[in-house]
Amino acid sequence: MDRYPELHMVIAGERISGGTRAVFPVVNPATGEHLANLPLATQADLDKALAAAARGFAQWRKSTPHQRAQVLEGAARLLEERQESLARTATLEQGKTLAEARIEVMMNVNLFRFYAGEVFRLYGRTLVRPAGTRATVTHEPVGPVAAFAPWNFPLGNPGRKLAAPIAAGCSVILKAAEETPASALGVLQCLLDAGLPGDVAQAVFGNPAEVSDYLLRSPIIRKLSFTGSTEVGRHLMKLAAEDLKRTTMELGGHGPVLVFDDVDVELVLDAVVPHKFRNAGQVCVSPTRFIVQAGIYERFREGFANRAKALRVGNGLEDGVQMGPMANARRPEAIARLVIDAVQQGASLDAGGARIGNEGFFFAPTVLSGTPLHARIMQEEPFGPVALINRYKTEAEMIAEANRLPFGLAAYCWTEDARRQKTIQSEIETGMLALNTTTIGGADAPFGGVKWSGHGHEDGPEGLAACLVTKTVHEG
Repeated sequence: MDRYPELHMVIAGERISGGTRAVFPVVNPATGEHLANLPLATQADLDKALAAAARGFAQWRKSTPHQRAQVLEGAARLLEERQESLARTATLEQGKTLAEARIEVMMNVNLFRFYAGEVFRLYGRTLVRPAGTRATVTHEPVGPVAAFAPWNFPLGNPGRKLAAPIAAGCSVILKAAEETPASALGVLQCLLDAGLPGDVAQAVFGNPAEVSDYLLRSPIIRKLSFTGSTEVGRHLMKLAAEDLKRTTMELGGHGPVLVFDDVDVELVLDAVVPHKFRNAGQVCVSPTRFIVQAGIYERFREGFANRAKALRVGNGLEDGVQMGPMANARRPEAIARLVIDAVQQGASLDAGGARIGNEGFFFAPTVLSGTPLHARIMQEEPFGPVALINRYKTEAEMIAEANRLPFGLAAYCWTEDARRQKTIQSEIETGMLALNTTTIGGADAPFGGVKWSGHGHEDGPEGLAACLVTKTVHEG
């Protein structure tokens, strides 16, 4: 087994572990092997983290743009230097391929460098007023942030949760996923080693419901940043509303992919099949509902299924593996239930549909076609390696299906028709749209959804603005 880091929490710059604390067993999803025990926060630990966040905010809000840029740029350099060890840690505890984990490190590098420059562009403005008076608009850090990150991007999600608040002058209490703690700790350590004061960023772990409830009931916390399911997001928003805390919510999706009959089918399949099954489909913006025009439907369905069957599934640390396991023992069971229901409702199982082997949490790349809209998987985000391919005749029908669900995080469209491209841009209800590409994000691009997929943005100038409040000063 590759060496796995020792686990701890980080509070006020100190590593906290041991004692009588409860622990969470972290396992390798490719083998089921126990990696380490993660110490979970006590109420006293959370109180210490809150007190540190209050001190950290009082200190960091007074930092200069140059100081914040130095920390972010320094952390970016350290992330690059530690890319291989961080990537291997992420693969060990989450399962994704090593190649995907390396890319994830670089996502953080790019984001940290972008915000290292953006801190110098937090402009206000002076309003036009009569002589002898003045009015100015300024932007100030919102305050200590409680940030909750899921396990599917164990490096990238914590990086997002840390970068914008730190760039804005806020402090952060990060609660990353208990299944993937070492990756989050590795990202935070790069910031601390780059000179971030210890009180500015904390990392705690524990029962998600208990930790979130305790942190959000504290008046010290002024902003909630959450990535996860719509159901949990609703609950956290209610807690945040009690104290009118600012919220940024990146919630569930069910990514529609419109494929029109004017495209080169093989080129589209070459792009979308690997994108569907990256990270075993455990991606919030994963392309899932393939809405295919009738003229190319059979070729597309058959080609997709053949490519899915040919994917090499295995331990993400092994060369040549194209898809790793699911992240925990719960996921294969959840996917299997959805697939069984779909087939019982009349869907055709064209590829996969079952677990692979008896070791680890592997599920075969799966393709369902002709799935009735009333099947559970057509209503609920599967969050796994399942592609749903259905036939439609007209552009209007395809747009209606794309907008049918209350989710609106990411959508995809493939067409060569310029008029149709403009129609899709205006008609699809989504926070992010990819036209003839699988690219759906970037360090300088706002990332977020609409409807049940949440509100607010991460990344880009908008992600930084979400950590600021506006103040208007009128002078006589």
